[in-house]
Amino acid sequence: MCSRYEAPGAEELAKAFGVTLDDPVQRELWPGYVGPFIRATGFEDTGDEGAPEVEAAAGVFGLLPFWAKDNKLARKTYNARSETVASKPSFRDAWKHARHCIIPARAIYEPDWRSGKAIPTRITRVDGALLGIAGLWERWKNPEGVEVLSFTMLTVNADDHPLMRNYHRPGDEKRMVVILPAGAYRDWLRAPVEQSAEFMRQYPADRLIAEATG
Repeated sequence: MCSRYEAPGAEELAKAFGVTLDDPVQRELWPGYVGPFIRATGFEDTGDEGAPEVEAAAGVFGLLPFWAKDNKLARKTYNARSETVASKPSFRDAWKHARHCIIPARAIYEPDWRSGKAIPTRITRVDGALLGIAGLWERWKNPEGVEVLSFTMLTVNADDHPLMRNYHRPGDEKRMVVILPAGAYRDWLRAPVEQSAEFMRQYPADRLIAEATG
């Protein structure tokens, strides 16, 4: 599970996804903070070949369904288990309507408990490229009537993953976010709900590197 990550800057977003984002976002992300995410635009069937297929938006890290009373719920909805996402009240509407997104990250952080205490560990791609994390996005109107976008990261079991099985508390199930290969970005953003589960896979351990920061 991931509750902390580093968001990329404007130049990195433009290079990796060909998008720009004018809305203010934070670079060090925790649940409830505002960060960038990538979603499909829906313009591909208009006949305008020059229209972009994806866009960047700013959203709260932690999904806020339409029934949320306030944004405090984001502290509990920043990760969605792929095994139960279709039935959990917080996520099922976004999953049902295939509101797929990609959360770009320079790095994610996980606690390493193998020494007996939690050591913050920074995880990145070996090649230095951005991590493209599969997620869901949602719209919510706050008590003042203002529309707020939000997102969550999808996760899978990692008990047998050579790298990610090393993190989280002893005895807890090991989990990892769904990191997409770059070649699957467009397919994920356009996939109908019937195909969503096909993307819920572990990312190869040899393409990731972990470094203790504490």
